[in-house]
Amino acid sequence: MFVQVTKSRRKAGKTYLSYLVREAFRTAAGPRSRTVCNITDLPAETRDLIVASLKGQSFVPAQNVQLHQALDYGGLAVLNDSWRRFRLDRFLAAMGSARQRGLLQAMIYARLLFPCAKLSLKAQAQGTWLAAACRLSSTESFDEDDLYEAMDQMTGHWVELEKGLYQEAFPQGVRLVLYDLTSTYFEGRGPHRLAQYGHSRDHRSDRPQVLLAVATDSEGVPLHLSVLRGNRGDNKTLQGLLRTLRRRFGIGEATFVFDGGMSSRVNLEAMDQAQLKYVTRLSVATLHSLLGELPKDQQLELGDRQQVLDIAHEGKRYVIAGGKWREQRDGERRAGRLHKAEKELKRLAAVKRKKLDAQKLSSQVGRALQRLKAHKYFTYEVDAEGQLKWSRKAELIKQEEQTDGWFLLHTNHRAQECSGEQTLAHYKGLLEVEEAFCQIKSYLEVRPVFHWRGDRVVNHVRLCFLAYWLSARLGKEWRAKGESEEVPRVLRQLQTIRVGTLQLGEKLCPKLMTDVPKELNAQLKKLGLAELFAVPPIG
Repeated sequence: MFVQVTKSRRKAGKTYLSYLVREAFRTAAGPRSRTVCNITDLPAETRDLIVASLKGQSFVPAQNVQLHQALDYGGLAVLNDSWRRFRLDRFLAAMGSARQRGLLQAMIYARLLFPCAKLSLKAQAQGTWLAAACRLSSTESFDEDDLYEAMDQMTGHWVELEKGLYQEAFPQGVRLVLYDLTSTYFEGRGPHRLAQYGHSRDHRSDRPQVLLAVATDSEGVPLHLSVLRGNRGDNKTLQGLLRTLRRRFGIGEATFVFDGGMSSRVNLEAMDQAQLKYVTRLSVATLHSLLGELPKDQQLELGDRQQVLDIAHEGKRYVIAGGKWREQRDGERRAGRLHKAEKELKRLAAVKRKKLDAQKLSSQVGRALQRLKAHKYFTYEVDAEGQLKWSRKAELIKQEEQTDGWFLLHTNHRAQECSGEQTLAHYKGLLEVEEAFCQIKSYLEVRPVFHWRGDRVVNHVRLCFLAYWLSARLGKEWRAKGESEEVPRVLRQLQTIRVGTLQLGEKLCPKLMTDVPKELNAQLKKLGLAELFAVPPIG
């Protein structure tokens, strides 16, 4: 049967449409049709339903239409595409079972999209495409013990994995290596020997910690990660790094850039003996000492704060540089310390004491100024009447004002090999390593660490390293396309794109994808990701 629409024109010139349900049948004289009923007077919506039904389409009441499943998808789709393009499966191939490798992949993805403790991963993964993205069962439990066992599979495979990552990211090798340290603390005692009290970059000296040593290229893509005990001195880590990079990656000729904490005489001599080049920053005290030894004509050149001054002194090469932003920052920092210190000095002077102890009061003042990092700016004494007197060291403050914004670099590069401007550019690249630490410790939530076993602490940090490696590779590609926003933030925005399934009565429809939000369309096109969202995923 079918619906036939016929037109009829009346004498008044009006045209009328008739909707007839007709039935086709065969006769000896050929095919014929007859009218079953006239549906012209029915509402248009009802006529459309009859037309569609006669064409074989089926319908269910609206109340029987249900959303069977809807999963956060967009960020995971981008990560899955990157995982495939960077061929990361081959680096995990020797680790445990297929399910355990899938759980490792899930933990790496989780570091970027929803950082959480292993115990919370099950809850965080609910309502997301995480299990399907990692080729896990839709009923995957993400049990905490299973996650720990999967993480244990990394032990014994890290060296080969790190070699593979290096070859994938740097097929031509590297010429510039940026190196820096940071710390991350434990809640509780932490693992024996590894967790130690030391200088905390997190300002949590009350917690045991470990050191994280990361080497990257000039764009922040990581080469190597070491997890060291928390009380190890900064200057005792560099030579171990050099041996590892040369043995593991074959890096024989490169310029190493590192901060002042590792610039010990022993380290620099070791690099000279190994015929390796370096750029490092020296302390402010060394800068002032050098300035005092310079001839007057060179000191006058320092008046231009935008200038990079290349200096050879006692057989060593230095570069003095600075800028307006650093000058303003140094001035504001000193002014803040002076203000807080004088406020504290006034408070101590105003305290009424039953019995004067000049030595005790002087000790209190000294400790307060040390705590506020302002001890060098003041002279103070307690007079015979028990009054606290103090004054600023005007000459010292004036000397500091003249060098605000300056910093001192030291390198064993010859000027013909690397100009002062290039040396400065190398050191500025070290900010990429600091950014890497911010990413690892904030976005990827390395801290605080709750693990009690040393091997699991190390493997936990390695998972964070793998997540950052993936993020850094994506970031490098996206920066080349003009994207400046941080990778984890973009991925989390893309998670608002969802995939789902409609249930019509007892029947499930094929997968559907929500529309891409208008504000993300242009970004996806710019990054070359639009094709990932052209059709819903098959799995």
